[in-house]
Amino acid sequence: MNKSITTNIIALMATLIGYVSQQHLIFTVGLFALSGAITNWLAIHMLFEKVPGLYGSGVIPARFEDFKLAIRQLMMEQFFTKENIDRFLSSRSGTAAPIDLSPIIEKVDLSPAFDSLVSVIENSSFAPMLAMVGGTEALQPMKEPFIEKMKVSIQDITQSEQFSALLRDELEQPDMIANMQEKVRDIIEKRLNELTPKLVKEIIQAMIKKHLGWLVVWGGIFGGLIGLIAALTNNF
Repeated sequence: MNKSITTNIIALMATLIGYVSQQHLIFTVGLFALSGAITNWLAIHMLFEKVPGLYGSGVIPARFEDFKLAIRQLMMEQFFTKENIDRFLSSRSGTAAPIDLSPIIEKVDLSPAFDSLVSVIENSSFAPMLAMVGGTEALQPMKEPFIEKMKVSIQDITQSEQFSALLRDELEQPDMIANMQEKVRDIIEKRLNELTPKLVKEIIQAMIKKHLGWLVVWGGIFGGLIGLIAALTNNF
C-alpha cells in the first residue's frame, strides 16, 4: 500500500480511537501525527498540482520553462564544454584516443573501389592482355577477396596511432568543436521543445514522488512525538 495513505490511515485511526475511548494521550498523539502527515502530503501534492486558492501550488508545471532552461544549461555548461570534448577525444595519457571505426568500415560498400580498379586496368596498357584472358569478367572472382582485403587494410590504418592523432587534430579544430557543440545544442533544443508542462510533471514525479512518500511517514512520526510531548507536559 502507498506509504502516504498508510501513514494517514494509522494516524486517523489513533485519533478516532483516542477520541472514542477518551484517552487524551492517544488522541493527542494521533491528532498531531495526522496533522504532520497531512501537511507533508499536501505539500508534496502542491508541488505537482495547482490547488485553487493556495498561492505557490503547482510550482513544477508552472515553472517548466525554468526547468527546461536548467537542463539546457546543465548539458551545455557542464557536459559538452570544449574542455570535456577535448578530454573525450584524448586518452588519460594525453595521447590521441583510439576511435574504433571497424563497425562502420564493415558496413561500407567497397564495390565502387573494385569497379574503379577494373576501370583503371581497362584504360591502361594492360587492357590488351586483359582482353586475352577474358576481359573484365576474368577479374570478377577477385571482387570479394579484394573487398575483404581492403576492409582489413582500412581497419589497420584507422587503428594506427598516426591516424588517431590526425583525426584528433582535425576534430579539435576550433571550428569543428564549435560545430559539434552547435549540433548538440540543436538536438537538446529540439528535444526540450517537445516537452510540455504535463510531461515535465510526469518526469519529475517518476523520479522523486515515490521517495517523497517518506516525508509523509516522517511527518506523521515527528508529529506523533510532538503530540506525545504535548500530552505529557499538559499533565504538569
